[in-house]
Amino acid sequence: MSRPRAFDEDKALEAAAACFWANGFAATSVRDLAGAMGITGASLYNAYGDKRGVFEAALYHFWNAGPRARMAAIEARTTGLGAIEAFFAAGIERATADSERKGCLIVNSALDVAPHDPGLANVIAGYLMEIKSFFVWHIETAIERGECRASIDPQTHAANLLAVHMGLRALFRCYPERAFLEAAVAPALAALRNQSDKEVA
Repeated sequence: MSRPRAFDEDKALEAAAACFWANGFAATSVRDLAGAMGITGASLYNAYGDKRGVFEAALYHFWNAGPRARMAAIEARTTGLGAIEAFFAAGIERATADSERKGCLIVNSALDVAPHDPGLANVIAGYLMEIKSFFVWHIETAIERGECRASIDPQTHAANLLAVHMGLRALFRCYPERAFLEAAVAPALAALRNQSDKEVA
């Protein structure tokens, strides 16, 4: 049976995520993390093993409290095409409100860390596939309702939507213009809206 943490783990992991977010994985030291988390280096090693362990725990905390919670909140309000549109609208809203242009910790990590660490690449890919699954389920729901044409392949279009999401989260860091971001996502959303197979043939 594991011993309870002697510190507020949620607050500590929020601080660790912020540290990695600001500096990147490679440039963040154990000393940086311990200082940000308000714990000793010994406590950090005892709790997480090493910097990589802190990073993985911080990523999970960020994912669970952030993207996963936001997707659940969207699904509590709407489903089908409405959920997909709400997902991108909320992402653009967060992007344009981010004066520091920090981006998304998951997407940043996919670009910065994943190419150099296969284990972490698998962890990050798992989070991204959860977003894809969100898209698949809502495309399938939209097809059942007649919001999308029956010939649409949910897996293919969900993969495209995930790629658009990843691109948006990277794009806004250098060009955070709302109209530009909305224009970038518009074709992917338009491709899903209801059209007869004859109209698109």
